[in-house]
Amino acid sequence: MKEITAEEVQQRLENGEALNLIDVREVIEVRSGHIPGIINIPLGLLEAKLPDLDKKKPYIMICRSGGRSFQATAFLDSLGYDVTNMVGGMSAWEGEVE
Repeated sequence: MKEITAEEVQQRLENGEALNLIDVREVIEVRSGHIPGIINIPLGLLEAKLPDLDKKKPYIMICRSGGRSFQATAFLDSLGYDVTNMVGGMSAWEGEVE
């Protein structure tokens, strides 16, 4: 399974890269602060949202501490998606939040 640090994600965003960030936290958690530009798909709804995801696009999965995003990454990876887990989740994020 591929992994990326919060710092690496922040650097890539600051360098102007367009990243496909999926935050798998619950809606109420996301409202308390999230990385600008994320797509929120709570972990429990991920399977139902598969038709909305493109296997040709790389995705970075995010949650609070890295556990739920790890599960989401493993699930999507098993289905052939190009996914990477952001280690440490929002607990490790030091960049801008909305």
